[in-house]
Amino acid sequence: MGNRLSRIATRTGDTGTTGLGDGSRTGKDSPRIDAIGEVDELNAHLGVLLAETLPDDIRAVLLHIQHDLFDLGGELSIPGYTLVKPEQVAQLDDWLAHYNAALPRLAEFILPGGSRAAAQAHVCRTVCRRAERALVALGAAEAINDAPRQYLNRLSDLLFVLARVLNRATGQGDVMWQRTRP
Repeated sequence: MGNRLSRIATRTGDTGTTGLGDGSRTGKDSPRIDAIGEVDELNAHLGVLLAETLPDDIRAVLLHIQHDLFDLGGELSIPGYTLVKPEQVAQLDDWLAHYNAALPRLAEFILPGGSRAAAQAHVCRTVCRRAERALVALGAAEAINDAPRQYLNRLSDLLFVLARVLNRATGQGDVMWQRTRP
């Protein structure tokens, strides 16, 4: 996977370009770098969520996802390289089915909020959707694999479900959108 960093301040990006994992250089404003940055931001927000008190099983899931997102960033950093596998997408589907099965059916929209952890999961969900949009934009400009896009699509759904699970774990319900407000 390319070179490991031995120096952080290389000054090679001072002209507005950055190095990819294959040794090539591209503009820091390119769709590929935008997508990498969005995935990196999502991973950072997951780190903030992991700083909260969480059920052990959800903590393990989120740590697993952080590693998958690092794989995704690695794949994006090397054009034509594959790191994210269909099995990783299938794992998200399994977790989604598992956690969603215990939740009551939604009859109305919910608002982001409730417990601090649930609110942060919603932030992660929205950043995940932004990362997905960046990946779709990259795919319009260059050939990319299907699994990374599928992974982000499933992950945003899982983060929505986990926000609901986290609210229930703290004894709080979902924050319901009210069609008519007092």
